[in-house]
Amino acid sequence: MVDSERSNRQELGLISKQILLEDLVREYPQAVRLLMERGIRCLACGEPMWGTLESAAVDKNFTAAEIDLIVDELNAMISEHN
Repeated sequence: MVDSERSNRQELGLISKQILLEDLVREYPQAVRLLMERGIRCLACGEPMWGTLESAAVDKNFTAAEIDLIVDELNAMISEHN
C-alpha cells in the first residue's frame, strides 16, 4: 500500500496507526489475536494498554515499516469480516 493510501485510511473509516488501543479492541475485537501474534499486548490479554497502536508497537521495537505492515494486516482482516 502506498503512502497516499495509508493517509486516506482514517477518512475511509479504517484502522490507522494513531488509533487508541482501547478503541481498536472495542471496535474490532478480532484484532486481539493479530496483536498477540505480533507481540503487542492489549487489555483483553490482561496487560494494561495505553496510547496508540503505533506507540505500543514502538515500545516493542517495531520499525515504521513493520508498523505499517501490521496496520495493513489489520485493515485486511476487518475488510474480510465486513
